[in-house]
Amino acid sequence: MRLIAAGDETAFRDLVERHQQLVIGAVARMIGSADAEDVSQQVFLNVWRSSSRWRPQPQAKFTTWLLTITKRLVFNESRRRSRSRLIPQRREEGGFPEHPDPSLGPDAQILDSELHLAIEMAMSSLPERERLAVILRRHEEMPYEEIAVVLGVSLSSVKSLLFRARTTLKEKLAPYLENDR
Repeated sequence: MRLIAAGDETAFRDLVERHQQLVIGAVARMIGSADAEDVSQQVFLNVWRSSSRWRPQPQAKFTTWLLTITKRLVFNESRRRSRSRLIPQRREEGGFPEHPDPSLGPDAQILDSELHLAIEMAMSSLPERERLAVILRRHEEMPYEEIAVVLGVSLSSVKSLLFRARTTLKEKLAPYLENDR
């Protein structure tokens, strides 16, 4: 970051290449894949612009700061669209696996696609903070302490957000979970 603050474009390019999948993945899971690259570019532009103000934190990694910027932009984008719950993108826009499991028969592939849609719809119905907490924990495997820093809340609040999100997801996905028993 010191090199980037000094205007080193190569260091910035390396940083983007190293972290772009993390940012694009988090953004796509929050607002859909159609706008993920645009919002991710905005995240990295903010990193470039604020590089001189960045200071290493002993309790947080660089990715925590990066995801905090990502969170702000995603939440702003959600508000800009004047709705807090966004519908996931369809398969052709990257919302579902493009290559179904060939070991599954046609009926199982349809059920698998239906389950993916149900999971994405249930995730999109969560409030922003709950959805981001689940994404950071489940997909990015972040520890609770780092999630707390990204969201700007206490550790107990993160646990509460995750508990509420899991409870909501379990309720919304109950018909699918019952079929697997």
